[in-house]
This record gives sequence, C-alpha cells and structure tokens, in this order.
Amino acid sequence: MSQHVADPAQAPASVQLSRVQTIRYSSGFFIFSLFWMMALMIIAAVLLPQRLTEIAPDDKVAISGVLNSVTALVSLVSNLVVGNLSDRTRSIFGRRTPWIASGGLVGGVSLFAIGILPNAWSIGVAYCLAMVGLNMMIAPAVAALSDRVPETSRGTMSAFFAAGSLAGSSLGTLVGAMFITAQLPGYIVAGVVMGISGIVTVILWPKEASSKDLPAASTDLRSILTSFRPPRNAPDFWNAFIGRSLLIFAYYMVLNYQLYILQDYIGLSTEDSAATIATMSVVLLVVSAVSALSAGPISDKIGRRKVPVVVASVLLAIGFALPWVMHNAMGMILFAAIGGFGYGMYGSVDQALNVDVLPNAEEAGKDLGILNMATTLGQMVGPIATSIIVTSLGGYGMVFPVAIVFTIVACVFIMRIRSVR
Repeated sequence: MSQHVADPAQAPASVQLSRVQTIRYSSGFFIFSLFWMMALMIIAAVLLPQRLTEIAPDDKVAISGVLNSVTALVSLVSNLVVGNLSDRTRSIFGRRTPWIASGGLVGGVSLFAIGILPNAWSIGVAYCLAMVGLNMMIAPAVAALSDRVPETSRGTMSAFFAAGSLAGSSLGTLVGAMFITAQLPGYIVAGVVMGISGIVTVILWPKEASSKDLPAASTDLRSILTSFRPPRNAPDFWNAFIGRSLLIFAYYMVLNYQLYILQDYIGLSTEDSAATIATMSVVLLVVSAVSALSAGPISDKIGRRKVPVVVASVLLAIGFALPWVMHNAMGMILFAAIGGFGYGMYGSVDQALNVDVLPNAEEAGKDLGILNMATTLGQMVGPIATSIIVTSLGGYGMVFPVAIVFTIVACVFIMRIRSVR
C-alpha cells in the first residue's frame, strides 16, 4: 500500500507525489466526480424535468424553481456543516474517508426514491436528502486536495476532478435521455452509480492516515459555533467565492434548463429534444475532457491560475450568445462545444485556485466548504434565476444575455485575486 504524502494537517509544497500516488489520486478524483455528477445529471437534467412534465405539466417550471431553491438551502448548510465536522473527525479511517464513503450511500438511495415517489412534495424531500448525501462526499473530498496533495500537483488533480465532473455531466445527460420514455431503470442506474461513488474513491486513493491520535477537537457549544465563522481579512478568498458563484451561476442557468429550452424555446418534440441532448452530451464530453485535462497541467507548469479563467470566460460568453442569436438546435450544440470547452478550462484550475487562496490550511474542510457553497449557489440558484426570467417574461430569450453578464462580472472578481498569479 502506498504511503500518503503527509499527515492529515497539510501537504507541504516541497513534497512530491510518486508516480503510483499520482495515478491513484488522479484516478480517484476523476472517478469520484465522474460518478456523482453522472448520477445527479441523469436525474436533474432529464428524468426529474420529464417527471415533473408528466405529473404537473402546467406548473413544471414553477415547481422546478421551488425545488431548486429548497435544495440550494439544504446544500449550502450541509456542505458547510460536513466540511467543518470532517475537520473535527477523529477515527482510524482518517478525517475525510468516513464521510465520503457513507455520503454516496445516502445520495444513491435518495436519488432512486425520486423515481418512485408520487408527488412533488415527496420528490422534494428525497431530492433534499440526495443533496445532503452528495455534500457529505464533496466537502471532505475537496478538503483532501488541500490535506494530501502538494501545491505543485494541485492543478493536475483539479484537472482530473473537473474532467470527471464534466464527463459525468455529459454522460449523465446522455444516459438520462436514453431513459426518457422508460424512466425507472434510469433512476436505478443513477442510484447505484451515486451509491458506489464514495466507496470506489476511497479504495482508489492511498489510504488516509488515522486521525484518532490528533488533538481532540473542542466539543463545547461555543467552540463549535465559533468554528463555523467565515474567514476574516481574506479578500482573495472572498473574490474567489464571488467569482466562482457567478460563473457557475451563469453556466447552470442554461445547462439545467436545456430540455425545456429545446422544447419550449426552440420548439423541438420530446423525441427530437432527447436526440439533440444526446448530441450535445457527446460534444460536451469530448471538448470538456480535452480542455480540462490540458489546462490544469499547463497551469501547474507555468505557475498561473488566472489566465485560463480569462480565456474560459470569453469562450463561455460566446457559447451563451450562440443559441440566443441562432435560435435553433445547432445554436445549443455550439453552446455545448464552445461553452463546454470554456467551462472545462475553468474547472481544470478551479479547485487548485480555491486551495491556493485558503487563509488557514488547518481549517481546510470548513473553508473549502464555504467555497463549495459557491458551487451549490451557482448550480441551484442559477436555475432559480432562469425560472424567474421565464415565468415573469414569458420566455427564454433574456436568459442568455443575463448569463453573459454574470460570466463577465465573475471574471472581474477572479482577476482581483492578488495572492495567486
């Protein structure tokens, strides 16, 4: 069994990963994000919208907005709480491993339940539980990037993390489209993939060191409440938080509504929209894999994180503009190609950038939990904004220019970071 790079406190910048360690960490980060994102997108991008179309066709957009707002709140709280609790966990399996392994099981059962529950209320409860399980994995898994991976390898690991997420998004949408007319098997696939995601990850990674001999964390109420306090006097941390929130916000304004955009904005039938989503998924899978797996290692080599973000923001803005101008299926396919390439570039350095701006490595789980809240905000609140735009303006026409504006503002905030080149 390979020795991990350091104790659970922090991976020193001077430590280098061995070839075997690099392979195990990179494959673990890739499989982790591939599995959970694939499972989630089978449901969120295709099967859940289609199920709402069937059980509440007149209220599907409004219900989607409510579901996204509630699950956003649940995700925000659970990510922060679990990140903090994983910092304080003392076990023979380490600080992060117990949370990662068990979170997938909670998320998998909950995703499957969405497919068999009878109404929007019960579906909403199951969706919230799925978000709890998901964040039980994500918060400690991202903290492991700070704990166990040296600075000189973080861009590369972030690239594998992003590539898996982007590939999972594409594959999940593709698989979901395959089950759009026979949904129950799709819910089973999603549940199983989510359920094994954490377990497979901790098996692939080098074994985490025991944390039971670390100094015990304070257990009095005041210490626990104080431990949730956000970083102070850390402008780069908050610039990264705002920039990440806005960029992901913009991307998911379109991504989570692609089925409805194809059906209600472009005017495709259910079958044609499923076929177009499948095409978009394949395109997104290819371009995001290329951009994510190349930009991260290049970022490590040149020692810069912000340059890929600027290029990614430009490509995303172009991607949003194409379906707005073209108003056809090809415009959405080009969005997947150009916008997906840009989002892959951003994702490839995103986690490395976040780790680089941490004010205190000993509180990595809690602080990265706060930064991961930016992802949750973007993924959940972006679709809420789309719901508001559609219901108030009666169409999707303004969704694309709003997304462009948020992308530009996000880039400005990230460029304001001073401690990272």
